[in-house]
Amino acid sequence: MVEVAPADARRQGLWGDAWQRLKRSRAAIVAASLLLLVCALALVGPWLSPYTVEQVDWTQATLATPPSLAHGHWFGTDANGRDLFARVWVGARVSLLVALLATIVSVVIGVAWGATAGYLGGRVDGWMMRFVDVLYALPYMFFVIILTVVFGRSLVLIFLAIGAVGWLTMARIVRGQALALRSREFVEAAIALGLPPATIIARHIVPNVLGTVIVYATLTVPQVILFESFLSFLGLGVQEPLTSLGRLVAEGALEMESSPWLLLVPSTVLAIVLLCLNFLGDGLRDALDPRQRR
Repeated sequence: MVEVAPADARRQGLWGDAWQRLKRSRAAIVAASLLLLVCALALVGPWLSPYTVEQVDWTQATLATPPSLAHGHWFGTDANGRDLFARVWVGARVSLLVALLATIVSVVIGVAWGATAGYLGGRVDGWMMRFVDVLYALPYMFFVIILTVVFGRSLVLIFLAIGAVGWLTMARIVRGQALALRSREFVEAAIALGLPPATIIARHIVPNVLGTVIVYATLTVPQVILFESFLSFLGLGVQEPLTSLGRLVAEGALEMESSPWLLLVPSTVLAIVLLCLNFLGDGLRDALDPRQRR
């Protein structure tokens, strides 16, 4: 008879164990499910509405009307008579896209910079991290505002500007991980084999910091969404005919006394997205914690 190894003996590695622990976190699973639902609605929601994003419904006595199933305005209309349902999901699509692309830019720059500084160490590490400290001293908000004013207001520039200055904390986190990894046995073995530093960083340092990077990236996305929302609130973010959740909140704030749904609907969607990302980030942090492995 062939003996079957017990389940606990069949180790699945870090990622397999992390997935099993993540599935046991109800808050993270619910947050991920809600986030997927919001993403799906952001993709197909505008086509579910009988009205386009820019279409004005002239059949109503007033342009800003409350939610109504009879007229097909499920979230109501804005002050210009445009369907809020379609505009909310287009805004969610733009906000998520800006957050995702800006986070990718910050992760790529931060991981490359931090891993290089942490592995090389010494004077190179000192100069690289002093450069990060100098950028930290600059006013983050004003730097992005200056970029948007000088080079114009475009969707591409927004996520490049946010991502280009949002990598500083990521670089510090990765640098700390790389400092601890460069004294490990597998890195010393790679050095003994004569592998160049670039290969060691790409094959041994970066893969071993991905868990920390993924966790911090999920926490960076809500920060980017809030920052883009603040830029849109100031009128420096997404411009017409596009919209974003932050721009919709800014428009709703001006009409909150006479048309409260213009503020409540986009702010609720924005709050759901931010809460889901934070709960998912907490779940990933616990799941990828090496101290949880048995």
